[in-house]
Amino acid sequence: MTSHFATTDPIIKVSDLKRTFDVSDAWLTRVVSRRKKQFLRAVDGISFEVNRGETFAIVGESGSEKSTVARMVVGLIQPTEGQVAVDGVPITTRRKDAGMQSLRHRMQMIFQDPYASLNPRWRIDRIVAEPIRKFKTDLSEQQVSDRVGELLSLVGLHPEFGTKYPHQFSGGQRQRVAIARALASEPDLIVCDEPTSALDVSVQAQILNLMRDLQERLGLTYLLISHDLAVVRHMSDQVGVMYLGRLVEVRPTREIFADPRHPYTQMLLDAVPDLTMDVPRKTTVAGEVPSPINPPSGCTYHPRCPLAADLCRKVAPQLINNVACHANAGKLATDD
Repeated sequence: MTSHFATTDPIIKVSDLKRTFDVSDAWLTRVVSRRKKQFLRAVDGISFEVNRGETFAIVGESGSEKSTVARMVVGLIQPTEGQVAVDGVPITTRRKDAGMQSLRHRMQMIFQDPYASLNPRWRIDRIVAEPIRKFKTDLSEQQVSDRVGELLSLVGLHPEFGTKYPHQFSGGQRQRVAIARALASEPDLIVCDEPTSALDVSVQAQILNLMRDLQERLGLTYLLISHDLAVVRHMSDQVGVMYLGRLVEVRPTREIFADPRHPYTQMLLDAVPDLTMDVPRKTTVAGEVPSPINPPSGCTYHPRCPLAADLCRKVAPQLINNVACHANAGKLATDD
C-alpha cells in the first residue's frame, strides 16, 4: 500500500521490454533430425511505470513469465529489446562504469525460496554484510558489524543470530534474513519475486506486514511478482495482469478488484474461493497457458476466452485505456 513517501514520479520505467530465448536442440541433433531452430518469446513488449514509494504488482498464472520480467528489471537477464530506466537513466548488464554501479545498489531482489537464495556455507552476518562491503567500501569492519546488527533488528531478528547458519532458521526467519540482505545496500527499489509463496500461511502475513512496515519507514518502492490475488490486494497500489508474456490489463488495485475489464482478469478473480458461500460460484474458463514456443495467433488468450471473435484470432490487441481486449474496446471507449 502507498507510503507517505509516495509520489507520482516514476522511479522505474519499463519500455517495450522483450526477451527471446533460443531453446533449440544441439546443432548435431538438428542436422540429423532436420529440425530448425526454436525460439521462445518469453516477454513480448512489456511497458509499465512504478511510482516512488508505491507497490506495483504483476500477477498471472504460472507460465506467464512474470519472473523473467523481474530478473530483467534488476539486470540479471539482458532484454532482447526494450529498455529499463531508473530515474530516467537506462540500465544494462553490459555497462561496468561507476554510474552503473551506483544504479545497481539502488535495486535489490527478494527471491521465492529463502533457503536456496542464501549461501548455506556462510554465517548470517557474512550474508548480510556482503552488500555493505561491496557498496560501502569506506566502512571499517566494526562499522560493518554494527550495521549488520541494525539490519537484523530492523527485520525482527536478534543481532546475535548473525553467528548462525541458514539451516538453523525457519522459513520465515530465512526470509527475514533475505530482506535484511536486500536492505543492506540501502536500495530505493526492491523486486519481490513470490516472496511468501514458499512459506506457511501463518508466516506469510508476518512477512507481508514486515514489508509494508519497512516500506512506510524507509520509503521503499516494490515491484511485486505474485500469483496470489490476496497478497496482491493487500500489498499493491497498481496491478499489471500478465498472460503469456504480455500485459493484458494495468490499473489501480481497487479498480481491478471492483471492476475487472479483461476476461483473463475476470477468470483469475472468479477462481478465488468464496469462503462465505454467499454468492454462487461462477463458471471459470477451462484450459491452461499455451506453450510460448508456439503461441496462438492474434490474441493469445482467445482459445480460453468466452468472448473470442474472428478478430481476436487474427489480430493481437493493443493496450488501450489500460486494457488489451478487442471484445471490450467499444465498451471501454464509451465508459471512459
